[in-house]
Amino acid sequence: MRCRIRLIAAAALVAAAVPGFAWAADKPLWEAGVGMSALAFPDYRGSDESSLYGIPFPYFVYRGTFLKADRDGIRGTFFDSEHVELNVSVGASLPVNSDDSEARAGMPDLQPTVELGPSLEFKLWRSADRRRRLDLRLPLRAALTVAGGVDDVGWVFSPRVNLDLADPAGLAGWKLGLLAGPMFGSERNHDYFYSVAPQYATADRPAFDAEGGYAGTQFLAALSKRYPKYWVGAFARWDSLKGAGFIDSPLVRRDSYFAAGVGVAFILGESSTRVEADE
Repeated sequence: MRCRIRLIAAAALVAAAVPGFAWAADKPLWEAGVGMSALAFPDYRGSDESSLYGIPFPYFVYRGTFLKADRDGIRGTFFDSEHVELNVSVGASLPVNSDDSEARAGMPDLQPTVELGPSLEFKLWRSADRRRRLDLRLPLRAALTVAGGVDDVGWVFSPRVNLDLADPAGLAGWKLGLLAGPMFGSERNHDYFYSVAPQYATADRPAFDAEGGYAGTQFLAALSKRYPKYWVGAFARWDSLKGAGFIDSPLVRRDSYFAAGVGVAFILGESSTRVEADE
């Protein structure tokens, strides 16, 4: 396994990698600042090559009635009740330069993608003080490349159970998020990442036509704390591709892997307007 160091600016990746939450409280309508994170990721799910990313990012939290932007991502709330919430959610994937990838050498580069779509969330349980909660999240997103032209690369569906705990193990002020669930993708999405067209086949990389369907399972734990003037967070993620519809692709070199990251953000300003927020 090779590891490379890269510096990129991708706030969406930070938001997706390090989710967080807070119990209901009086908070500023908006907060703004800057941050830096270090993330260790495989080049793509199933790759045996990884990169260490240094990611500067803008820190921005907005707690509007319809539009929200926080550590759960950017989302518009179309419907919100005591038990169900319908949001618009966003995700992202990393670019891969095939010249730097042994598995993809001679193949087209993987362009960075942005994923956008609705997320139906069921509020399964809340503790009396709302410092612990259990949710079922059902995000369905369309994926588009965002460099070298905009192309449709299918859709992804990742139902997941999310458990949030305040002050875990007596750590005052810290917040722990635990998330787990399967992943699914369309044939077009899996084809983009895992198919090998006949013209790119070699003796060690036979042609392969990926099918849609099950794409593995993901488990994530994230720990964070907000101080008066800054925020710190860290996460660890384990992915298993066992049983995935593309597991036999020659581009899949590992059927499981860990990813991790840490981040810090400094709050430079905030709104004087206060709102009741349950993030």
